Amino acid sequence: MISRLVSLRPAIYALTVAAGLAAASAVHAQQEPRLDVIYVPTPQEVVDRMLALAKVGPGDYMIDFGCGDGRMVVTAAKLGARGYGVDINPQRIKEANENAARAGVTDKVEFKIANLFEQDLSKADVMAMYLLPDINLRLRPKILDTMKPGTRIVSHAFDMGDWKPEVEEKVDGRNVYFWIVPAKVGGSWEVDGAQKMTLKLDQTFQFFTGKADIGGKSVEVTDGQLKGADISFKVDGKTFTGKVSGGSIAGDGWKATKA
Repeated sequence: MISRLVSLRPAIYALTVAAGLAAASAVHAQQEPRLDVIYVPTPQEVVDRMLALAKVGPGDYMIDFGCGDGRMVVTAAKLGARGYGVDINPQRIKEANENAARAGVTDKVEFKIANLFEQDLSKADVMAMYLLPDINLRLRPKILDTMKPGTRIVSHAFDMGDWKPEVEEKVDGRNVYFWIVPAKVGGSWEVDGAQKMTLKLDQTFQFFTGKADIGGKSVEVTDGQLKGADISFKVDGKTFTGKVSGGSIAGDGWKATKA
């Protein structure tokens, strides 16, 4: 996350990450990745803004893929969070541990050389990334399937394809992206309350559309959106808001169960 290349900076660095991951596979177990890429740290201003967008603070557990010298994780720890950083370069991991020691946060952080795709994402509250777009896209299904709704994701330099970010900014000339992992609501739901109906929803990331069957009358579901587990949509001009918890949704005066 904290590395920035002098020449073709983010792309070459992320390609080195990808090459290192391939080298870590069983097929290439005996090969060592090239680690002679020159880098300079990403400005602290970018780190601070990413952590602010994700609202990192006490009680949070953050993972950082492409952690470089650990500045993102160390800064998060100074805000009261716990952190875990992954990088392919042993020298960067050494520097990250040294930076954590200087900051007095070694009890709150951990740094490892590891395969990104083998990491457990389910316990994280925040995930930070500085990777190539194709690696982001390869990670995206795991992010959506295994991270809990409401997990905050921040990425430096690269997006995640057609998953629209909640926020996209330029900080010190660098692109910064922010997403919130949405709950899963696609499928059929039975709604009880003042308005009884059956919903059939089609979800695309944090947005959804669908149909509501109200006493045999089909009505469009519009303005469907999720902010983590928080859901809102409109049916026949009425706005519904609630919170998703697995196979149920609890709203004000209504509830729904997965059919």
